[in-house]
Amino acid sequence: MTTTPDTSTLSTLDSGCEVHLPGDPGYDAASTPWNLAVEQRPAAVAVPRTIEQVSDVVRAAVAAGLRVAPQSTGHGAAALGEGSLADVVLVRLHELTGVSVDAAAGTVRVLGGTLWQDVAVAAAAHGRSVLHGSAGDVGVVGYVLSGGLSFYARRHGVAANSVRAVEVITADGDLRRATADEDRDLFWGLRGGGAGNFGIVVAVELGLLPYADVFAGMLLWDRERAPEVVRTWTEWSRTAPDSATTSLRVMSFPPLPELPPFLSGRDLVVIDGAILETDERAAEVLAPLRALSPEMDTFGRIPAPALLQVHMDPPGPTPAVADHSVLGPLDDAAVEAFLAQVGPGTRSGLMFAELRHLGGQLAKPVAGGGVLSSVSGEYALMCLAPAPTPQAAVAGRAAAFSVVRAMSAWSRVALVPTFAETRVEASRFYDGYDWAALCRLRDEVDPGRVFVANHPLS
Repeated sequence: MTTTPDTSTLSTLDSGCEVHLPGDPGYDAASTPWNLAVEQRPAAVAVPRTIEQVSDVVRAAVAAGLRVAPQSTGHGAAALGEGSLADVVLVRLHELTGVSVDAAAGTVRVLGGTLWQDVAVAAAAHGRSVLHGSAGDVGVVGYVLSGGLSFYARRHGVAANSVRAVEVITADGDLRRATADEDRDLFWGLRGGGAGNFGIVVAVELGLLPYADVFAGMLLWDRERAPEVVRTWTEWSRTAPDSATTSLRVMSFPPLPELPPFLSGRDLVVIDGAILETDERAAEVLAPLRALSPEMDTFGRIPAPALLQVHMDPPGPTPAVADHSVLGPLDDAAVEAFLAQVGPGTRSGLMFAELRHLGGQLAKPVAGGGVLSSVSGEYALMCLAPAPTPQAAVAGRAAAFSVVRAMSAWSRVALVPTFAETRVEASRFYDGYDWAALCRLRDEVDPGRVFVANHPLS
């Protein structure tokens, strides 16, 4: 027999903090994440607007014997949704937003629910940029504290290395500030240990990049050209400079009227990314790919915030399922295995299969960095399928896993946290020593296991 959790302590919260219980009119909307394929049924949903309200929510939840799960957008909600949330207060942070740029110090302070698009625009006003991801509507905190792979990454490393300070509400409801000089162990663990294993992160301070604009864009071909494009890109990527961070995707789009004609109903192969060089040097770097005569070539000098549009991520909440692996060097056999899954004439059922180029500065651990200051491997493989119905979700997971399995001969044990859409053993993100140290730190900071993360440490 199941019992209904006692959520009465939540009624004492400040009226400015929304609280939604099962059966309330606003509960379904408040508990729905960005990934619409995921159903979340927590004991309650709290929507704080201030740091003080976050602290109050944690104290009230602990007093009621409930656990707490922080969530901003819910892009990675599939991993969280695989566990029971029946005794969990889901703390949605989308109302706790704000960006403060200190151009003189070269930093930006970002509140816990802020999206990358707002940070990129604020930084651009000062001629700067940030180590954001490929989509503007992704929350900053979850991405950056899980490592973060940017189109600046092969030159500047994982986004977690840009973190200068973290402000986190721990299980006692207190606010702790972790930096290289104070609370150093917690600062180490948060940078790569995720936003939900130690508390609720209510603000981060990030270092800025010196880019007002960037040479970036995409090259596009019909999928019939995939064999030569994939072979050329993989060969090109082996010697591409660290200034170039690109991805290759084989993509399929349904015939929808809201899509532009060059996408609607088409199967395509797309190379996109950024090259941190002068226009002339960037053109030299791109020359072997442009020699393949793409149907569309948008590479050129663009304002830094426009880099968030290059990858063509969905513009709003979307139901999807995915699978992921990290690959080592790709030889001719690897290319053939990839093409056998998603090349011309195949019907994979995927929206896309992506190879994201790693290496460069991503592969180099940073002195004084966090638990995840580098990423092993040469490529990150990400396979995603639309999942508008439960049946489509089952088929999509099978399709994504089929590609990952086909590439298993070239795969590494490690995974990239921000690409891991389903719950996996979190030990796969770290080496053994760091994993053990991270678990000990969690035991010190949250001995009662109050907090629930997408990828819990144990």
